[in-house]
Amino acid sequence: MATANHNLSHYDKNTIPNAKNFRFGIVVSEWNDTITNGLLKGAVDALEDCGALPENIITWYVPGSFELIYGSKKMIEQNVDAVIAIGCVIQGETKHFDFVCEGVTQGIKDLNVTTDTPVIFCVLTDNTMQQSIDRSGGKHGNKGTEAGIAAIKMADLRRK
Repeated sequence: MATANHNLSHYDKNTIPNAKNFRFGIVVSEWNDTITNGLLKGAVDALEDCGALPENIITWYVPGSFELIYGSKKMIEQNVDAVIAIGCVIQGETKHFDFVCEGVTQGIKDLNVTTDTPVIFCVLTDNTMQQSIDRSGGKHGNKGTEAGIAAIKMADLRRK
């Protein structure tokens, strides 16, 4: 397992650009909200820890992970330096999981290819609820923290 020996919340602040002058958009799925709220907390905490001002972090909610694509597209129009798309899809008994995961992945990829604003993929695609818990503030740390750091680095790259 890729995260078995890796804490998603670990970063070296000395290697992260100061985020004070960046604006961030975060689009959060309401589906599996106990998980997505944990991911949101990790992202916001990391952004603020690296200097982002609370008033420069815009958060919007969408019904599910599939809607993250449209929400992220609209967030880009808010003149942000980077967008973080936060969602959680957990394997069920039908192929719905496969379709949602594929669609969201391709949609976020398309936004990255067709716009000048980086969109960070922070969508957990786990087999079980426990795996999602472990990656949203549990024993493997918080993927939201990792996404916040990625957003800062990509916003900095965009400005260079």
